[in-house]
Amino acid sequence: MRIRPTWWPAALVAGGGLLLSSCAQFDDRAADQTYAPAPTLTPEAGPAPDLPEIGGKPGGPPAPKSAPSTTVQPPQGCTDFDKAVIETCLDTVAAVAALPGEGDNPSALAGERKSGRILRVAANTDPAQLAKVDVDPAGDGGLTGLALSPTYGEDQLVFAYVTTASDNRVVRIANGQPPKPVLTGIPRGSTGNRGAILPDGKGALLVATGDAGDPAAATHPASLAGKVLRIDTTGRPAAGNPTAGSPVFASGLHAPGGLCKSADGSRLWVTDRDDNKDLLHRVQAGTSLSIPAWTWPAKPGVAGCVDAGAQLWVAAAGAANMQNLPITPEGTVGGKPQETMNGKNGTSYGKLSALSPIDQHYAFAGTVNKDGGKPVSSDDRVVIIALQPSQGGGSKD
Repeated sequence: MRIRPTWWPAALVAGGGLLLSSCAQFDDRAADQTYAPAPTLTPEAGPAPDLPEIGGKPGGPPAPKSAPSTTVQPPQGCTDFDKAVIETCLDTVAAVAALPGEGDNPSALAGERKSGRILRVAANTDPAQLAKVDVDPAGDGGLTGLALSPTYGEDQLVFAYVTTASDNRVVRIANGQPPKPVLTGIPRGSTGNRGAILPDGKGALLVATGDAGDPAAATHPASLAGKVLRIDTTGRPAAGNPTAGSPVFASGLHAPGGLCKSADGSRLWVTDRDDNKDLLHRVQAGTSLSIPAWTWPAKPGVAGCVDAGAQLWVAAAGAANMQNLPITPEGTVGGKPQETMNGKNGTSYGKLSALSPIDQHYAFAGTVNKDGGKPVSSDDRVVIIALQPSQGGGSKD
């Protein structure tokens, strides 16, 4: 039996000419489903739950650095006594997507990189498999991105970024149907296969693709590799892209780990890793991602991100911590990152990868401790983290 108490307060609700290998046409509805518009994930204020394990309540003072993190009993098998943990004993949770409309018991979709399983998870509930996608997890590939349809309330569709034996691709998942390819032919290689996917808030999907181990492909206008793409839900270039008929929104990525945007949609970010450093880019339409907003020469292994307004949260899977970057009112990085969730500044869950905001105060996170980390008996896990306000981090370099 897994102990995952229900703690969520009821008042908190959370250049042209690209040859697309495949753009699908299909009925954008899940089979045998009854549809009702679902509420959107809009930020709403509400009383914060008591979360001593993750460093105090959002919006309030952080827990003292000396606050004991050992007050929570260690896991026993798949039973985890940390009330922020909502699911346990999964495998490399490289993708998460918060689901709308759950109120006092928020739920999410969790994607396992190696198995290709997509599961619906929530506290006090056994995981329910939505789909299983055939993936090739060699290197950094597999299932690495999940996003709800821009019209999820009506169609209940989910999109995933996956690696197959022949390519990287975007697939569409409808409950009760096998996954269907939407955009295929994204180059794959021995490395550089990770990708991310995010609704843009305007009816389209943003897709970050790796360079498949070929850095030159990231700037080549005829390649889908190393790009931020913007497509519609059938895989076609979205209306209003920088170049009509092209899915390319921005160029210059290598091994992206996460896409995130501000609540009002005015800022879009992507994390990335190259051979020499980790990077954070603010993405602008039609640009080359050549001048990063921040770099990490120490290469902590940046992954998912959340724009929480005055602060950008970046999961660092390699360093097993969270990198919290202050954001100025102008939308630039205002100083050095503060490291949290490292066992000293906040409870550590080990290697965090995927992040998905629930609202302005909380986010889902997935762990990948079975990917070269130090897994505990309940790993890998889906946890809910409180987004703390910035405590400063020094001047900008």
